Amino acid sequence: MTSSPKAFDLDFINEVQRESEQNLALCYQCGNCTAGCPVSFAYDYPVNQIMRLVQAGRKQEALSSHAIWLCSSCETCTTRCPNDIDVARVMDVLRHMARRENIVSEKAVGAFWKAFLESVEKHGRVFELGLMANYVSKTGRMFTDVDLAPMALRKGKLGLKAHDIKKIAEIRGIFDRYREQKQ
Repeated sequence: MTSSPKAFDLDFINEVQRESEQNLALCYQCGNCTAGCPVSFAYDYPVNQIMRLVQAGRKQEALSSHAIWLCSSCETCTTRCPNDIDVARVMDVLRHMARRENIVSEKAVGAFWKAFLESVEKHGRVFELGLMANYVSKTGRMFTDVDLAPMALRKGKLGLKAHDIKKIAEIRGIFDRYREQKQ
């Protein structure tokens, strides 16, 4: 039996609460999180409505939202919450859950995230030029911010060569353990 996208999913609520370590029942929809969010203008659902979707067990709608991918993780929502809910952490958990289920509503953001993690796994830190080359290859956005490269190079902010950290094997081990847990 397949469930409709609007079906109540108690397991989803419990999973979000467990992973975020937040009691979502404490959210009474005051709207302070949304009022303070600097990027809510770009969201399909304001932050408080994302919280409500989770409370209502509307997994498909919550994980398919653009808002969870556009969230800048500035934590203004968390700071403004009168019930001390770490709303930014909930948004982060939703993004991780969506990624695990291959639901990425903002393809460019998902591509950047993947390129970032690949760079960290390979070098133990971010190699900016490699990250951007990887991102461009994933998205085809060849000329996005290309005008910023000369200035970044002049200021020494964009290295031409990757510098691996000394204990790279430890970082790669973290990625290996993640993949093992995922299976």
